[in-house]
Amino acid sequence: MNESIPVSRTTDHGTAKLMPDVDRERAWLLTVDGAPQSYVDLDDPAHLEFEYARRLGYVLDVAAEAGRPLDVVHLGGGALTLPRYVAATRPGSRQDVVEADAGLLELVVEHLPLPAGSGVALHAADARAWLEGAPDDHADVLIADVFGGSRVPAHLTTLAYAREAERVLRPDGVYLANLADQAPFAFLRSQLATFAALFEELALVAEPGVLRGRRFGNAVLVASHRPLDIATLARRTAADAFPARVEHGTVLREFIGTARPVEDADAVPSPEPPDGAFGIG
Repeated sequence: MNESIPVSRTTDHGTAKLMPDVDRERAWLLTVDGAPQSYVDLDDPAHLEFEYARRLGYVLDVAAEAGRPLDVVHLGGGALTLPRYVAATRPGSRQDVVEADAGLLELVVEHLPLPAGSGVALHAADARAWLEGAPDDHADVLIADVFGGSRVPAHLTTLAYAREAERVLRPDGVYLANLADQAPFAFLRSQLATFAALFEELALVAEPGVLRGRRFGNAVLVASHRPLDIATLARRTAADAFPARVEHGTVLREFIGTARPVEDADAVPSPEPPDGAFGIG
């Protein structure tokens, strides 16, 4: 049983709290301004508690053969859940984590330290600014999981941003983004249109209820220049405790419809979640 003491600290962008999970001995939930951000089990870094994190994990699993080390860039740090997952499942990987809230990084490193030799480099910086300064062909995988409060910042939604992501990725690299929207999906369609302008292969992973317009929720966007193992991805997401669907090909093109790529001048953040959409207790 976890008898650790909760930790609360005002960081650069809000009030961060680390709360112990009473059911798992060294597991913690990170919230920022009351919104759940990350969950980490220090004894089991391959455990992904949040559904959206598991879906990102399933894509990571099919991005290359099992166990192969990867060079991964994470835009958005949180409690470093996915960097820990990659370090555990793909030993020898090199990872960059870019987090705008330096105070949050300090809190996480102090209370939930990374294991020695994890291969994770931390950067306190704006995601797009760091990306613009990164070298070409730097990463096998780029994961965008950036929320200002509960919304994806506007400057991380545009064609210019997507071009930087595409440049930093290697030719066979994979882009993943955790997004959030609800019907009629103006934001999600615009993001798919933006990445379809640069990448031949697109997929979207989301709960059927979200895709049917029944509620607000997360959706994982996947973009690459090469086909991924969609069949395996679909099987794993369907078998999850909270099953999700993988849309791609013709169905996804129809979903995009008449949506256009987003220019910097027209960019808006993702929609404000309804009250209680991501809150806890």
